[in-house]
Amino acid sequence: MEVEQVEVTADSILIDGVSTAVGAACPGCRVPARRVHSRYVRRLADVAVGGRRVLIRVRVRWFFCEDDSCEARTFVEQVDGLTRRHARRSPPLRRMLEAISLAVCARAGTRLAAKLGVATSRSGLLRLIRAMPDPPVPATRVLGVDDFALKRGHVYGTVLIDCETHQVNDVLETRDAAPLTAWLDAHPGTEIICRDRSSAYGARTGAPDAIQVADRFHLWQNLATAVERCVAGHKSCLRPDPPPAEAETAPAGPPDEPDPTGRLADRRREHHALVHDLLGQGMAIRQIAGHLGWGRHTVQRYARATTWQQMIVGRRRPATSLDPYKAHLQAGYTGRHGNTQALHREITALGFTGSYSTVRDYLQRRPTPDLPPPAAPPPSVRRVTGWLCRHPDNQATDDIPALADILQRCPELLTAHQLVREFATMLTHRTGNTTLTTWIAAAVAAGLPGISTFAQHLTTDLDAVTAGLTLHWNSGPVEGNVNRIKMLKRQMYGRASFDLLRKRILLA
Repeated sequence: MEVEQVEVTADSILIDGVSTAVGAACPGCRVPARRVHSRYVRRLADVAVGGRRVLIRVRVRWFFCEDDSCEARTFVEQVDGLTRRHARRSPPLRRMLEAISLAVCARAGTRLAAKLGVATSRSGLLRLIRAMPDPPVPATRVLGVDDFALKRGHVYGTVLIDCETHQVNDVLETRDAAPLTAWLDAHPGTEIICRDRSSAYGARTGAPDAIQVADRFHLWQNLATAVERCVAGHKSCLRPDPPPAEAETAPAGPPDEPDPTGRLADRRREHHALVHDLLGQGMAIRQIAGHLGWGRHTVQRYARATTWQQMIVGRRRPATSLDPYKAHLQAGYTGRHGNTQALHREITALGFTGSYSTVRDYLQRRPTPDLPPPAAPPPSVRRVTGWLCRHPDNQATDDIPALADILQRCPELLTAHQLVREFATMLTHRTGNTTLTTWIAAAVAAGLPGISTFAQHLTTDLDAVTAGLTLHWNSGPVEGNVNRIKMLKRQMYGRASFDLLRKRILLA
């Protein structure tokens, strides 16, 4: 193209040019043509320069096709590197808008393009994304497979990753086995498949000769869930036994108040005994709440109360006019009748407006100052599970004696702790090919709730679990791309269809 004229204004640049090619080839039959039919002016938007919008006007020619068998009778010449059929943007501008739309999608892309001096619409940017071709799928030796939520709890898709290059190969609209099997049949050559322990994938059917690798992160996550069930089954071991002397001398209620009576007190006594009886049978808080039809927090209050009287007299009383003078009364009280009258006169001089009987009643029933502080609540099941699954070097200093005390009281949790540490060593040093079967046998023989069931389930996918605890391959690249997919979904505000999301996953 030959430039004829350039006009520069305050906000735009206009470039006029003309095509100087001798002839053109028909796009249908590729036969060169020289007979000119007519001429017209094409207008193309280009990348802004210095904040000014750029418009290119180029005169091109219509040619007659000289092949009588060609369906096209006439055609328009194209300027190399500048024009395309039906295009109103130059290739550099199109590439820039494609990059913007892939990076920030539609609405934000229009705002960014406006700042760069390009006028476009969000629909136009979406059309650009959909028109982009899919990248070619290379031969994949190590394939990573995982699902992701299109609509959590309802619709899920499947993402396929090349674990060697960390690039996304394809995205499937469902997580069923049939689409994955078809994809593997169409793309042979997969030798290793990294996946989680879900049985929904058709990895074995589509690539029966490939090595299945169960992801180590998911194995550890499954073990932690099993450990939590084991701790919940031995929750009674988490509560320390009270010292014998305290158990004998501890009063049933406050020393200066009699036990409450009435229907409310009887109901509190029965409920307290019922909850602690179920706790003694090894039931968890949630199980007791579901069994009795109560709220979980109600069961927690009964479980934390050492005596049934605390469910009544332990309530916070409203503030009274005597509260500001209680410290003065306690400091000067000797227990004699005349002393009580003198104290009433003293606080009356300080501003107390109540009667003598109020002071007398308070001093007669005031709580004993040497009452022992209430016992701290036992650690929760979730917290003890964290202690058992955490690396010893990462344990907090205050948690070490608490964990040792629990393991000393409960031999079952001690066995669970030993099994967890052995599995962690096997996972860290990848010695599953030599120690996994021994660990499974020991875990099943221990008969621990949760952990023994977890060990038995490992045998249903033993080859994949052994490979996951032996080979260095894992689903880390897959999880990273799933996290990126979540970011892309948030950028699109949940309004995009699957085809648009798939394009952004493959191309962004």
